Amino acid sequence: MRKTTDRPDAPPARAADPLERRKHRRVNARKGTRVLIIDDSPTVVAVLRKTLLSAGYETREALDAEKGLALIAEEPPDLVFLDIILPGMNGFNALRTIRRLPASQHIPVIMISGNEHATEQFYANRIGADDFMKKPFSRHEIFARIEALLDAQLIPRRSGGAPGGAATDVPPAPF
Repeated sequence: MRKTTDRPDAPPARAADPLERRKHRRVNARKGTRVLIIDDSPTVVAVLRKTLLSAGYETREALDAEKGLALIAEEPPDLVFLDIILPGMNGFNALRTIRRLPASQHIPVIMISGNEHATEQFYANRIGADDFMKKPFSRHEIFARIEALLDAQLIPRRSGGAPGGAATDVPPAPF
């Protein structure tokens, strides 16, 4: 802001334009894409929720596999983040269940684990996970994993708009 002693004809100071650090334009899934987060860590759930909501996604959360499977049966999401180590049913068994049910077998699943062993990643991919993310993860990694699913056309892309500025996104069903 300018002081009252500054030149009266000087324009008011304005905040600097934010620095764009991305090398490539992010192309997100369509606004309102429904994401289910199944993780027993409230911290991980909160980080994923905040990150996804900031990009226009809708989220639902479950702290165990049984609740997550019930939410999938009630209202199938467009994408699932699924932790491997959960109380009760583990993430591998939950993934098998998701892949067996006709209503959910097409839903992309990103498995999450804090374990450094490659055997978990191999096993998750073998039984049907679409991707794998190790904890801790960054905002960049979350969107990179989603971008990979978009490139594979497993979730619909957010459109750039039709001629005349009309949006071509079909609004998703309520979550």
